[in-house]
Amino acid sequence: MSSTPNTQSIAQASASWWTRLANPTRFLALAGRLIPWLAALAFLAAATGLYLGFSAPQDYQQGATVQIMFIHVPSAWLAMMCYSVMSISALGTLVWRHPLADVSLRAAAPIGAAFTLLALVTGSLWGKPMWGTWWVWDARLTSVLILFLIYLGIMALSRAIEDPVQAARPLAIVTLVGFVNIPIIKFSVDWWNTLHQPASVSRFGRPAMDAVFLYPLLTMAAAFTLLFFTLHLMNMRNEILARRIRVMKLKQAGK
Repeated sequence: MSSTPNTQSIAQASASWWTRLANPTRFLALAGRLIPWLAALAFLAAATGLYLGFSAPQDYQQGATVQIMFIHVPSAWLAMMCYSVMSISALGTLVWRHPLADVSLRAAAPIGAAFTLLALVTGSLWGKPMWGTWWVWDARLTSVLILFLIYLGIMALSRAIEDPVQAARPLAIVTLVGFVNIPIIKFSVDWWNTLHQPASVSRFGRPAMDAVFLYPLLTMAAAFTLLFFTLHLMNMRNEILARRIRVMKLKQAGK
């Protein structure tokens, strides 16, 4: 099937925008304009989500501890989404050789590690009153712990190789190998009979949670997502500036 003129013009415009964004100077200018707006929207969404969450009635089984969900579940979602962004960035390095792909991968790693740690800590705080234990070697919990260790490994590898150009390819390969863990996390509660409860937000495409809990949860998820993109752009900007400073120092040293 041949593409229509409109489809071709949209594709050409997208390719042109993608090419222009590869210029770090243009990216810095765009990031500088977006960061304040994203930060403001993240703050408003978080304030709204926390208000709705803490004004919601207590759960008839879990009591007030259900409110940990509004931090724990978005953290767990963002831990996986952040790694997915890193994996797409890894493909950008290996396949499309986009100059900002490696910058994006490096910038996302510490943010993903922080979200994963937050998910582990809040999950433990939630698990103690519900399960009677802080931790079990359950399939979901263990695979999330492995994700945290993968994040730390990628961050350590990025610092072990001083030249970011030389580090880009091994970082991308390790990131793509580690992506195998993401579907394991997602479907672990379906594949194995674990202590962790199965997916409870949506079942068979329909909400399985009362609206009084669902809306604050989705609002907090939006706030965490906006926070991620805010921090990601800030880290990318810092990484670009750090690379420019490194190049200037190398030139001054005559290398």
